[in-house]
Amino acid sequence: MSQPLTFYKSSVGQKILVALTGLFLCSFLVVHMTGNLLLFRNDGGAAFDQYSEFMSTNPAIRTMEIGLVAGLLAHMAFGLLTWLRSRRARAERYEANRPSENSTFTSRWMFFNGSVVFFFLVVHLYTFFVPARFAAEGAKPSMYELVRIAFQDPLYDAFYLAALALLAFHLRQGFQSAFQTFGLRPAWRRPVDFVALFFWLLIPLGFAAMPLYFYWLHLTGGN
Repeated sequence: MSQPLTFYKSSVGQKILVALTGLFLCSFLVVHMTGNLLLFRNDGGAAFDQYSEFMSTNPAIRTMEIGLVAGLLAHMAFGLLTWLRSRRARAERYEANRPSENSTFTSRWMFFNGSVVFFFLVVHLYTFFVPARFAAEGAKPSMYELVRIAFQDPLYDAFYLAALALLAFHLRQGFQSAFQTFGLRPAWRRPVDFVALFFWLLIPLGFAAMPLYFYWLHLTGGN
């Protein structure tokens, strides 16, 4: 077996792959949130629809989507392998099992959070991506209208906000764990924590502004 393959089949190698793919997905979140800011322009959704059309028809963007899907699947696969390896390593239970002493709350819930976030992603794609990308010829809906109508539903809004809270939790732990995996010195802890704050707090808040904004418009008759 080649040396690189042996390394990436090890626990350290798999943790590095989880970290790298996770950081790659974080970069997508920044781009996605930046584009979604066009939803708040007072132009009836014209700018956002134009942006959505560009993202769905540009060949370079479509190619990057393949890389994004591959990165997501790799992150999930290696995250699952890391979680299973960790469980097997603890096969011999302590006489008195005290999870709070053996691992942090965030690490114990990391796999659960990731699973819920994946379910949210499936629902999210079904709500927005599928109708826009696979509509019949000449019947492609307005992405702005899809977003506006979806966020008029209080149940969907509640689900969306709850999933964002779990995403923030997942990002906070995952981002910091990634840099621990890379072995950065303690001197880098403050700047890493500062950058992590942007990802786990500001990005979810940016996404959370969308359902709150459109539901407020719905309640006030501004839709």
